[in-house]
Amino acid sequence: MNRNKLTRTLAVMAVLLLGCVSFTASGAAQWANPGLLASPDTVKKNISKPDWVVVDCRDLDDYAKGHIPGAISLGKPCKKALRDSTARAWRDIGKYEKLLGTVGIGNNTHVVFYYGDMKTLTDATVAFWILEYLGHDKVYLLNGGLDAWRKSGNRLDNKPVIKTAATFKAKVKAARYASTDEILGIARGTINGEQLVDSRTEKENKGSDIRAIRGGHVPNTTINVSHLDSLGKAKDPKTGKMEAVAYLDPDAAAKAFGKLDKGKRTIAYCQTGTRSTMTYVQLRLLGFKDPANWDESWRVYGSQLAYPVADEQWYNFADVNKKIKQLEEKVAKLEGGKH
Repeated sequence: MNRNKLTRTLAVMAVLLLGCVSFTASGAAQWANPGLLASPDTVKKNISKPDWVVVDCRDLDDYAKGHIPGAISLGKPCKKALRDSTARAWRDIGKYEKLLGTVGIGNNTHVVFYYGDMKTLTDATVAFWILEYLGHDKVYLLNGGLDAWRKSGNRLDNKPVIKTAATFKAKVKAARYASTDEILGIARGTINGEQLVDSRTEKENKGSDIRAIRGGHVPNTTINVSHLDSLGKAKDPKTGKMEAVAYLDPDAAAKAFGKLDKGKRTIAYCQTGTRSTMTYVQLRLLGFKDPANWDESWRVYGSQLAYPVADEQWYNFADVNKKIKQLEEKVAKLEGGKH
């Protein structure tokens, strides 16, 4: 190799090396509370212990097809099993105490929630938030869920698991639950110094995607970050597009919420208080001092006509009824043509 060629080769290697260093430096964010996440190794090491319960947050049918060996099911997806028919947490705390005790979760039990994929990620984060709201200090999320478990070389099992009943007594931490009254205070400017995060999509935030009587967002909302935009992304082999992946990533979360003050009370909301539980988990991981989830969220707020709304848009019932009528007429014609 001549001298000029050697020089060019070394120059290229130097550029590549600098690129690697830059990439490593840009990915330097760390969780402030990494202990809230469980790894597959941690689950595998502890799942057989009597003071550990691992909960599969998916549907019972999916659990029956294959779950982490030793994991239990609540009989329904966690976001349904742990909330009422309106997707709100039970106000009767005794119902939680009875349910959790029955499935083997006591006050000294380490509880790990896991999910299957992006669709069930928020089932696990709902469960995480509810356990923390109840004051349980030994609750974790298996980051990556079943995907992480399988990629670590672990198998699944289809045998149902039932744990010995335990005693659970809630020690409710009210600050982790944000009420609509508190949100109204922020909206009307009577409560200051709190941060409000809209975890819905930009279209929901701007009122073009209406899922209540009115669309828009709460006045004085601090930032709008869709829950999917707070996750890392990878190329989907089917679509070729960059899509969010179901792993909580410190770099992505720090980028999404880095402008917020960790020392201030920070409340997340969405449509039903479901997607916002993922934001709550991320805020906890990032070390926010006083994070909370607004359980009632936009479904309740947007349907109350006296509440102030920013970027207010009204649901067009007349237009929807017209389209429904047109659709019914088309169906009737199609059905009539069969005879």
